[in-house]
Amino acid sequence: MACNNLALALVHYPVYNKHHEVITSALTNLDQHDIARSSKTFGLDRFYIVTPSEEQRKLAERICGHWQQGWGAGYNPDRKHALDIIRVVPTVATAVTDFQREFSKPVKIAVTGAVRRLGSTALLTLRSFLRETDQPYLLLLGTGWGLTDECFSKADLILEPIAGNSTYNHLSVRSAAAIMLDRLKGIDHEEIKTHKMSIIQEEGNQ
Repeated sequence: MACNNLALALVHYPVYNKHHEVITSALTNLDQHDIARSSKTFGLDRFYIVTPSEEQRKLAERICGHWQQGWGAGYNPDRKHALDIIRVVPTVATAVTDFQREFSKPVKIAVTGAVRRLGSTALLTLRSFLRETDQPYLLLLGTGWGLTDECFSKADLILEPIAGNSTYNHLSVRSAAAIMLDRLKGIDHEEIKTHKMSIIQEEGNQ
């Protein structure tokens, strides 16, 4: 089966802290679980956790391992299926190399943040790209206070930020990931009826 042509990467370096200094941010258990579950829900086959910290990578692997093997896997199989798509890597370049193995076309990098930038691409435009071509995209999500300017300058595509209806603009990265996945990979209203009928048919065949 062909690999989904969208993957997410949760980047812990290079990102900014509140003083606009480049740092390596700490792994968050909730981000790891929730973004994996959202990614699996919308059909993704890869979710990368990017951190140069060996200690943090071991922690991420240990969290995954708890739910992928032994008692955890039996207690909550749904969580196991979600965490199975996680790949823990030291750099964005490593994530690109891994994802590239599934495709002949070069992986393109998409980035986003909380601030609108000149020339940003609408999420609906990327949704069309994903549907109409087999071009693979790796969407980088920044932790801390966001991806560095270098990440934006190297990206192939800068996506418009998620806009609320107030002046408050501080979504958690896992909330932003879920919203973006729905807009990029969610079912259209026209497809909902067909989707429901297919589920009913599958349940009837069981």
